[in-house]
Amino acid sequence: MPSFLLWARSFAAVIALQFASSMALADATTVATSPTHLAVYKSPSCGCCVKWMEHMQNRGYSVAAYHPADLTRFKLEQDIGLRYQSCHTAISAGGYRFEGHVPAKFVSEFLANPPKDAIGLAVPGMPVGSPGMEMGAKFMPYQVLLLKADGSHEVFADILTANDQKASAALSAR
Repeated sequence: MPSFLLWARSFAAVIALQFASSMALADATTVATSPTHLAVYKSPSCGCCVKWMEHMQNRGYSVAAYHPADLTRFKLEQDIGLRYQSCHTAISAGGYRFEGHVPAKFVSEFLANPPKDAIGLAVPGMPVGSPGMEMGAKFMPYQVLLLKADGSHEVFADILTANDQKASAALSAR
């Protein structure tokens, strides 16, 4: 009889582990396909990328960081030309790219109604005062660019003041 109890206890432990791992897989799959999940490709040592990821998390996005061996090559493979590049690239579950320090306000606007033939948004370089690049009260005006599938771009938003980056409550991630 004791061997039966040992077997039953072991069997119950195996079932519990299988159930727990299947639930974890389901949670990971849900996050990966969530419209508010972003896979962020960056250098492992970049602190401003981490700050940008925190900016996105504080506005309802889930993020996961990845560190490709050749980040520039990865960006080019994602059709992000050199002139549009910054320190990190975020990719949504729908495959849209968000290059650099794009404010959550504009990521939300874009994802709510992606323009035809667009692949994403970019903030080239690292403008002082953009999300993740805060330096006290310093601010440098910049543009958020709409990246198109044909390699061209147009201006999606002009950010003239720090307040232009702030989202209204209606634009938060769902």
